[in-house]
Amino acid sequence: MTPVERAHYVRDHLPSEGLFAEKTWRIAPQPFALSARHIELLEKLGITLNRFNHACNLLYRQSAAGKAHPWVATLLDAGKPPELVALSRDERIKGQVPAVIRPDLILTEEGFAMSELDSVPGGIGLTAWLSETYSALGETVLGGADGMRKGFASVLNDGEVLISEESATYRPEMEWLVGADRVRSVENYTPSGKPAYRFFEAFDYPQLTKLAASWQPGQPLTPPLKPYLEEKLWLALFWSRPLQDFWRQEIGEKGQKLLQGIIPYSWVLDPAPLPPHAVIPELGIQSWHEMERFSQKQRELVLKISGFSPLAWGARGVYVGSDLPAEEWVQQVRTALEEFGTHPRVLQRFIKGALAKQDYVAENDEVVTLTGRARVCPYYFVANDRASLGGVLVTLVPSDKKLIHGMRDAILSPAVATS
Repeated sequence: MTPVERAHYVRDHLPSEGLFAEKTWRIAPQPFALSARHIELLEKLGITLNRFNHACNLLYRQSAAGKAHPWVATLLDAGKPPELVALSRDERIKGQVPAVIRPDLILTEEGFAMSELDSVPGGIGLTAWLSETYSALGETVLGGADGMRKGFASVLNDGEVLISEESATYRPEMEWLVGADRVRSVENYTPSGKPAYRFFEAFDYPQLTKLAASWQPGQPLTPPLKPYLEEKLWLALFWSRPLQDFWRQEIGEKGQKLLQGIIPYSWVLDPAPLPPHAVIPELGIQSWHEMERFSQKQRELVLKISGFSPLAWGARGVYVGSDLPAEEWVQQVRTALEEFGTHPRVLQRFIKGALAKQDYVAENDEVVTLTGRARVCPYYFVANDRASLGGVLVTLVPSDKKLIHGMRDAILSPAVATS
């Protein structure tokens, strides 16, 4: 088949109901090719991230019990309703961690830079469909033709998917994956006794009165209702000096080094004053307000709201400092410090991805080469505490885009090994 014929095949096999509500993307005749070095990292990463999730869960529980680092739980509980905090600490779910792990990895020359670790990821159905469709074209996609479908089935266990109105964009992909009869609107849901997959954010829970009145911890629900595990702050806590021995003990020296190689240095924007002789590590400043005078070059930083907020998913609530006018940067820094008690922010070094090329077929059937930057999203499914790679979604956006996410100008495709 020619590249145009292959792209037509992909387009013609889109489900009639679509996969994303009112969303389109550019279609590539070939999957995105990853080097052996990148694939080796992906194969190691799932096991390490599962250990990291368990370590985060343990650290929070130790902190909440006053056994170690009490400031950690205080930070992670900021802005959350007391009843949800109490629910997340319930003994019946104490050992539960997310069964689907999806890091957002920016492709670099050396490997990857992890900008986020998502516990309630979209794209599961889309990636399953892409894997099956490109496999039918003879491609050996990472995870296999049915890796996503089998992986999600192992997590769902013949249960139901609970989806909120806010996440309705993703409803078509879930209905394609498991059947419309198993996708339920969480706003009208009462527990049926079946296992359930939570496709809504923890900040939605206080408004879900029917669910809140009837669901009890211990009833099968994944990911667990533990909003503290969904905070971006963990990427900054990973770099916290007082916690280095804890991470080494819980995820191992090799796991710690692996994550140090892919997590950009990150900070919690805590407005507490430092002693006169102290500075903020890596930045060499004595107060966050000194960042207000940073040059555009110095502002190669990303400011994000951490978790319990409708601005904490998608590309909302994310600001690239070097891309903002100086006045707006100042305002965002001040807002972050003012809202620390209710909506903590995390600051990360901005990692500019490597340039990559991939062909797509335009609407006029012209084959066009897009030069851009890629986000690689592997999906790991955890069964019997073992994380397995189900598939990989690659999003390639034009090189002038600072934030990489699904958009009309992006190519979405599965991944294969470089031939």
